[in-house]
Amino acid sequence: MAKFTEEDAKKIGAVLNCERFAREKDHFRLKVTNKSEKRVLILEIYPEIFLGRTRGMLVVVYTGNSHLQLHNCSGYVISEELGEVTFVVETEKQLSGLVVEKGASCSLYAGMDRHLISSDFTKLGVEVMLSGVALSLAEDIIGPGKE
Repeated sequence: MAKFTEEDAKKIGAVLNCERFAREKDHFRLKVTNKSEKRVLILEIYPEIFLGRTRGMLVVVYTGNSHLQLHNCSGYVISEELGEVTFVVETEKQLSGLVVEKGASCSLYAGMDRHLISSDFTKLGVEVMLSGVALSLAEDIIGPGKE
């Protein structure tokens, strides 16, 4: 993925109907509110931050009852139709994804076998199928895996 920019953050904010967008010193902060369901989600995107041994992209989600972090984010996919953004991390054998929705909710899929997104979903249990379907939206930005 090319360097994450303010334009990227603004596109994400538009899809999520963010209530507030701020450019901080080293990150972008977006507030997503769902008044009818009384939910608030804060999305912070650090385009390049020190992550221990390397620098990389960090995506953080805060809600009233959770705190999620996705380290070394390698890309994202916007689905205007679904009103969501999927952030992806990939290794040779696994994928992880964080899906943030305009309804101020999110889902995390971590350590998934990367071949799952191209599997026959009808042969999988519902619990496993859900993660495959969710991350299959990011198939276009995911590189080839290694067996």
